[in-house]
Amino acid sequence: MRVVAGVACLLAVVGFSAAGRVAGRIVILEKDNKPSPDLSDAVLYLEAPAAVTTAARPVTVEIAITDKTYAPHVVVVPLGSTVRFPNHDPFNHNVFSVSEPNSFDLGLYGRGEAKSYTFAHPGLVRVYCNVHPRMVAYVLVMENRYYAQPGSDGSFAIDNVPAGRYRLHVWHERIPTEVITDVSAADGQPDLQIALNARGYKWEPHRNKYGRNYPTNAGRERY
Repeated sequence: MRVVAGVACLLAVVGFSAAGRVAGRIVILEKDNKPSPDLSDAVLYLEAPAAVTTAARPVTVEIAITDKTYAPHVVVVPLGSTVRFPNHDPFNHNVFSVSEPNSFDLGLYGRGEAKSYTFAHPGLVRVYCNVHPRMVAYVLVMENRYYAQPGSDGSFAIDNVPAGRYRLHVWHERIPTEVITDVSAADGQPDLQIALNARGYKWEPHRNKYGRNYPTNAGRERY
């Protein structure tokens, strides 16, 4: 077994088969070795050479707003996909992102309304609310179809991968930087173990859509 050391305690065991399947399981170790509650929020994807890149068809998915929370918290979509943000709360929200080149601002809208945005560029998009500073969602926009999110037990699979060399990326919001390592999609490859350190994670406040700090009482909103 080959070991690639990182800065944390994310453990991913990756297997390969002759069918071109990249599969395994991830484990995130927390402070005091507590079990991770959000394994399914990780994203694993392959950086593929242009010659074998196959794009997935765009889709339309929903990230619902309920009780001042985005659900699901993390979504992965193909390039050109649309995300709808329906508001189920009895008060207004303002969904926005300043993640270039996918920045957008859906404006203020109320209960029963839904607004959408179509992502024309690949990359990680951090989605916030201009009213409630603790609201955050992540949209990862992919150029190819070789990606997966683990199940609640940490297991994952990326199927139908053409034989060849790739760079495997592992992302999680509580990991300071992505894990990136070279892998081969071919029969007989050794398992790969990746170690990262998530124990130092601390939530950091962000600014509103105008680049200013939220009001000091923003964490105690009446709505």
